[in-house]
Amino acid sequence: MHNFKKLDIWNRSVEFVADIYRLVNTFPQIERFGLVAQMQRAAMSIPTNIAEGSAKSSNKDFARFLEISLGSAYELETELLISFKLSYIETETYEQFQQKLSELQRMINGFKDTL
Repeated sequence: MHNFKKLDIWNRSVEFVADIYRLVNTFPQIERFGLVAQMQRAAMSIPTNIAEGSAKSSNKDFARFLEISLGSAYELETELLISFKLSYIETETYEQFQQKLSELQRMINGFKDTL
C-alpha cells in the first residue's frame, strides 16, 4: 500500500484541480452544466483515482487506477483544447495548462511503469 499524500503526482494533481476550478470560473454561465462540469469532473478524477488506487492490495490494481487517472487527464486535455477553440481561454493560458497537464501525464505514466 502506498501513502498517496506523499506521492508527488497526487499533490501536483490536487493543485491542478484547484487551477482548473479557478479557470472554469471565468467561463460563460451557459457552460456551467456543460464544459465546466465536465472539466471539473475530469480534473477531480485524476487525484481521486490515484488516491483510491493507492489503497489497493496489489500493484496491478493500483496500475489500473493510474490508467483511469491518465484517461481523465487525456479527457481534460481535449476539453482544454475545446475551451481554447471556443475562445474561453487565451493562447498563453492554454499553453500553460497544457504544459502542466502534459507533465502530469508523463509523471503518472512513469509512476505506473515502476509498479
